[in-house]
Amino acid sequence: QVQLVESGGGLVQAGGSLRLSCAASGRTDGYAMGWFRQAPGKSREFVAEISWNGRATSSTDSVKGRFTVSRDNAKNTVYLQMNSLKPEDTAVYYCAARLRDKPGYNSWGQGTQVTVSS
Repeated sequence: QVQLVESGGGLVQAGGSLRLSCAASGRTDGYAMGWFRQAPGKSREFVAEISWNGRATSSTDSVKGRFTVSRDNAKNTVYLQMNSLKPEDTAVYYCAARLRDKPGYNSWGQGTQVTVSS
């Protein structure tokens, strides 16, 4: 398993942008990486994912066109660029890793808080 540490969260006004980073303790090129979020009183939900080589991405409908996931395997870092933020994007955002040939995420970061004010 890799150890993951998120950063970049904060308070931003609606319409603003933030970029989250997820730094891994080791090499990440054998892992697909994902971003999840959990809002108060809600269950954790999938946000976006990027394949081990960065060639494929997917995201949930509510963030399409606004959020972009990317990675730099040379830096063992994954990013989530969030634009046009809305108050409903407020949540704790988690980075996660899964082996590229396995379906389940088995490594998780501690989370970073994103708060969007209206």
